[in-house]
Amino acid sequence: MSKILDLKKKKSSNIKIIMTVVISVVITTVSIKAGDNFLGQKEGGFNADEPCSSEMVFVPSPLGGFCIDKYEASAGEKCSYIEPANQIETRTNLDSPECNPDSKEGKIPWRFISQNQAARACAKVGKRLATNKEWLAAALGTPDSLGSWTENDCHVASNWMEQPGSTGYGKVCVSSSGAFDMIGNVWEWVAGTVKEGQFEGSDLPMDGYVIGVDDHAIPVKTNKLHGDENYYNDYFWLKTKGTRALARGGYWNNKEEAGQYALYAVSEPTFAGTGIGFRCVR
Repeated sequence: MSKILDLKKKKSSNIKIIMTVVISVVITTVSIKAGDNFLGQKEGGFNADEPCSSEMVFVPSPLGGFCIDKYEASAGEKCSYIEPANQIETRTNLDSPECNPDSKEGKIPWRFISQNQAARACAKVGKRLATNKEWLAAALGTPDSLGSWTENDCHVASNWMEQPGSTGYGKVCVSSSGAFDMIGNVWEWVAGTVKEGQFEGSDLPMDGYVIGVDDHAIPVKTNKLHGDENYYNDYFWLKTKGTRALARGGYWNNKEEAGQYALYAVSEPTFAGTGIGFRCVR
């Protein structure tokens, strides 16, 4: 009888060991999958199980691609201020649980919003600000004209009826990925800052016309006097003192200096003005 009891105990112990191993494997597998999904939200990552929603477009990238808002962000219909006219109105919008940014055609971009607030607005809908590299990838292919702008072109020379104009108004101002108004209308906040004239520890060139960019879409060479047609005569604005937020694309009156390579590193992350808006990525 004692031998039978010993065998039962050993069998029960073996079952417990097997169950422990199985549970550990399951937990590890779930953790790996969760980690993969999290990594999919980093720069250029794309979770194939969650395709772009209708208000976004897909942008291919070496890491699998990502989704970006099709239009510059506007204040949603449930916001207290559909066209915020100052930073207090923006803050009121952000404090409302029902107010979210929209990506829709025919809307006035949400302005008077700082880089910090734009990041918060994107987070409210499970998105974030684009990196420099992502923003440029989404902007590539947008017609970057050097003059003779019409109302169908990108809004860089007050060539639309309103300043700023409604999203999607310039019918040919669309990138290869299908994103509208990446050039002009309003500057667009992106993630990251310049600190004491450096971006991620590397010195930036003086402000001037862009004649070279690095892998992060940051200018590495500029010319103070002459533009480069290979970079569409786009311009790099920089203040080397303090912390400066990054905005891209240009606004409605930058003319040929606006463009897919145009970068504005002048304002602080808390600045909110009439010519800067944003869009989000996921």
